[in-house]
Amino acid sequence: MQLSDILAAQRVRAGAQASSKKRALELLSQLLAEPADSTQQEIFESLTARERLGSTALGYGVALPHGRMKKITGTRGAFVQLVQGVDFDAADRTPVDLLFAIVVPEQCTEEHLELVAQIAELFSNEATRTRLRQAKDTGQLLEILVHWNPQHAP
Repeated sequence: MQLSDILAAQRVRAGAQASSKKRALELLSQLLAEPADSTQQEIFESLTARERLGSTALGYGVALPHGRMKKITGTRGAFVQLVQGVDFDAADRTPVDLLFAIVVPEQCTEEHLELVAQIAELFSNEATRTRLRQAKDTGQLLEILVHWNPQHAP
């Protein structure tokens, strides 16, 4: 599965504001909610349940909140570039300003793990993180994310 399969322009935000981890998760939940199969609150509860198991911060100012849900029909993702990083309980104590959240149907365990690994690999590349931080708008962010290729990462 490619990031372009799960990410759409309406679920990407450049220059977003969030004053805390909770507010960042609320914003991501809002972007991920689709009235036909899930509410913002249900997604928020799924993401926070996963956070209670341990922070999804990867270090270097990046977090990958994720969760599995019974009611959703397909995997989807959302990306937020924050103006100012927030405390996300990261092991390296770096405030998080780049967040990629995914929700998957409950039965999609293997797909879930593959996506988390793929996105973690994307964020492990310093040049990609820099490009995401320097992007000025949603279009630039989406372009970087959907055209990223692990075999040809800058």
